[in-house]
Amino acid sequence: MAQQLELGIDTFGDVTNAADGSPLSHAETLRNVVEQGVLADSVGLDFIGIGEHHREDFAVSAPEVVLAAIAARTERIHLGSAVTVLSSDDPVRVFQRFSTLDGISGGRAEVILGRGSFTESFPLFGYDLAQYQELFEEKLELFAQVRTQHPVTWSGKTRASLTDQSVYPPVEHGLLKTWVGVGGSPESVVRAARHGLPLVLAIIGGEPARFAPYADLYRRALAQFEQPAQPIAVHSPGHIADTDEQAKEELWPNHFAMFSKIGRERGWAPPTRDQFEHEALDGALFVGSPDTVAEKIARTAQQLGIDRFDLKYSNGALAHDKLMHSIELYGTEVAPRVRRLLEKD
Repeated sequence: MAQQLELGIDTFGDVTNAADGSPLSHAETLRNVVEQGVLADSVGLDFIGIGEHHREDFAVSAPEVVLAAIAARTERIHLGSAVTVLSSDDPVRVFQRFSTLDGISGGRAEVILGRGSFTESFPLFGYDLAQYQELFEEKLELFAQVRTQHPVTWSGKTRASLTDQSVYPPVEHGLLKTWVGVGGSPESVVRAARHGLPLVLAIIGGEPARFAPYADLYRRALAQFEQPAQPIAVHSPGHIADTDEQAKEELWPNHFAMFSKIGRERGWAPPTRDQFEHEALDGALFVGSPDTVAEKIARTAQQLGIDRFDLKYSNGALAHDKLMHSIELYGTEVAPRVRRLLEKD
């Protein structure tokens, strides 16, 4: 684990509700995401990640544009995706968009590449879900070559070949920081290590400690591929309020509505309050007061030996003012508590 754990936030730009319970427009949700990023910078958080989705309940389909708006109003915070669905995008264009963001932000851009947990982008952009695995493997291989900033010669089955092709604009200093996001597949962990890319573990259910074998596998695989050591991050959902009870009562109805809707699409049963309470106590939900959330983050950091923890602070229709308060508490109260807890060990 790094000497000081980095602390970040993630959002998918969930369409939130107004004070009267009606949904905000996608446009207003996008403007609110920018304000959330500006606040995260002002309270000292290290990273904001914005996810890519192509469905009614999420406002962000072009994370790089939103991140550029945040970059223009911030000084220090790093800016990345959470995740970029590489399988249904073009690796060259992804690199160009993020190298452009890197230039605009003065070297603060990062990209997290993944396959995503939703599949709407595949038919939208004309990709066959039957090639789900092949698309990601080939495109990650191409992206890794483009990232070196040397002329690229590449051929595969999923896009046109390249011969001695330079890609512009280059990153101004060093290489574009590129992570691979995984949901718990050993093959995905080993793939990230083979390319020598940092790893993000998406822990959205169950005890975080159960992901320790994946962190260990990643470190062993890096060594076997003779790759240098790389950071590991964790992405998990949660919500912070002044008290444990307040945080749970604010989050529960939105958590229930969000997962009930997804469950109807995927054949899952609706979540129960008992399941919610269990996830809050021992599972992947980081919900509660600053003390409660800080203790859980510190424990997870120790169990997995991670370098960054990213809280997915947006949760369904949970209102903008609640999200802002959660971010403020995270930066001003949770972050210093986490670091004090880790310093004791």
